[in-house]
Amino acid sequence: MKKTKLLFGIGILAVVGAVLVAADHIDAPGTTGNTADIADFYGFESPSNPANTVFIVDLQTDVLPDLAYGPFDEDVLTEINIDTNDDLIEDLVIQAIPRKDTMYFFGPVVPAETGKMSEVMVGSPLGQVAISGESALTTTTEDGISLFAGPRQDAFFFDFGQFNKVIGGTAPEGFLPEGEAVDTFDGANTMALVIEIPNSILGETTAKNALGLTVYKTWVTTNRKQ
Repeated sequence: MKKTKLLFGIGILAVVGAVLVAADHIDAPGTTGNTADIADFYGFESPSNPANTVFIVDLQTDVLPDLAYGPFDEDVLTEINIDTNDDLIEDLVIQAIPRKDTMYFFGPVVPAETGKMSEVMVGSPLGQVAISGESALTTTTEDGISLFAGPRQDAFFFDFGQFNKVIGGTAPEGFLPEGEAVDTFDGANTMALVIEIPNSILGETTAKNALGLTVYKTWVTTNRKQ
């Protein structure tokens, strides 16, 4: 894989904390319904190993079993950005980009450029995994990094129809209570990237969440090839 110049951070979601969730389904301006659309970003302590951190990036929303929006896009680079000095600028990145049937991961590494510009850091390989189909395929590197890439059930619960009625002013009763609300995304897939990585590779935590726990300050972006 050659070094590739990339431009445009066209989607951003942030998560700061051990068990915090951010979601942005079907409303990111300019990216809705295309292969660079970020649906969710999760970051949390590994439930099986507290010395590891798990990052999950869900791309695209409402990817039905027939992949309505298509599979991973080879022109889209996904980056998990990590701020280590609290200036809200990425100091380290973990990158993922597909080539044919394989997802390649790079980092954590100091990026060549910050902000909207990026390059694939081919000199800092992290690992690779075959992109899953109906069966989930994972791989674990010699450094103890576990990787996955492929479609997964969308974990986001949201009554999108009722949301539109509330926004449109036709539902004065507001959102429906549990048991009456409809999960619009039930049965749909996202295209998921999963990385479980030892904290020793990520470095020291540099932020605190609302509970006062030390955490990594991270956000995710997608960049499309120039």
